[in-house]
Amino acid sequence: MGKVAVVTDSNSGITQQQGKELGIYVLPMPFYINDKLFFEDVTLSQEEFYQHLSSDADVKTTQPAPGDVTDLWDRVLQDYDELVHIPMSSGLSSSCETAIMLSQDYDGRVQVADVQRISVTMRQSVLDALAMAQAGKSASEIKEILEAAKFDSDIYITVDTLKYLKKGGRLTPAAAAIGTVLNLKPVLRIKGEKLDAYSKCRGWKAAKKTMIDVIHTVMVRDFPECGHDDFDIAAAYTGDRTSAQEWLEELHAAFPRYDIHMDPLSLSVSCHIGPGARAVTVTKKLKF
Repeated sequence: MGKVAVVTDSNSGITQQQGKELGIYVLPMPFYINDKLFFEDVTLSQEEFYQHLSSDADVKTTQPAPGDVTDLWDRVLQDYDELVHIPMSSGLSSSCETAIMLSQDYDGRVQVADVQRISVTMRQSVLDALAMAQAGKSASEIKEILEAAKFDSDIYITVDTLKYLKKGGRLTPAAAAIGTVLNLKPVLRIKGEKLDAYSKCRGWKAAKKTMIDVIHTVMVRDFPECGHDDFDIAAAYTGDRTSAQEWLEELHAAFPRYDIHMDPLSLSVSCHIGPGARAVTVTKKLKF
């Protein structure tokens, strides 16, 4: 019997197959598309999702049903003493708050870690949790260590089209129209529980340079005590991986010391920003 299991959701970018290979349990995020229920990476692939999005289907995110969460926990706890559950950032979804409430019925055997991360940074937290579990840490210790480090990470994203920010109400129709004419590319930032506008750039080249420059700045300004080996750099994208490969190559050129992992952005983020987005992240490595 294993001691501590690690559970997350598909916002981490960890697929069902990768979860099986790693020994991580992945709860698929649900979506309604034209009022029909789909589950990320189970009944809905990345390709199918973008086909729906490009055809202007009505795509709505929702949180996992409480019964689906507790069913997974109950199954896992048949083989483990306890588990740590790592959902997407509490600032971006109420699924974290729901999980915390549900965990109160498990007598401490379920610890919900609000790491306030998403996509590749959330993935890193999940991998850190797995390493800690294998090193013999308890679920409550893992939760405490992860939450203490939740602000040691930054994500910067730029979008290819303003259509989806307008559709989601994050941009007024007038601002979207002006931005499209001027070829403005907003750079967005996710840190902790907030998704905020960081900068406006004229064109892709300027937006990508802004993101690369700010990662260099964050490393020096926010973590002056750290050296190059104390960071993980990662990349993310929405849409087609082949076209995103160029972004990964640009990041390798800008950060030649780093082994940069790239994943598609989770569909929960993608439906708000559309295809063609690019992201870069920096995370201070967790020491435990």
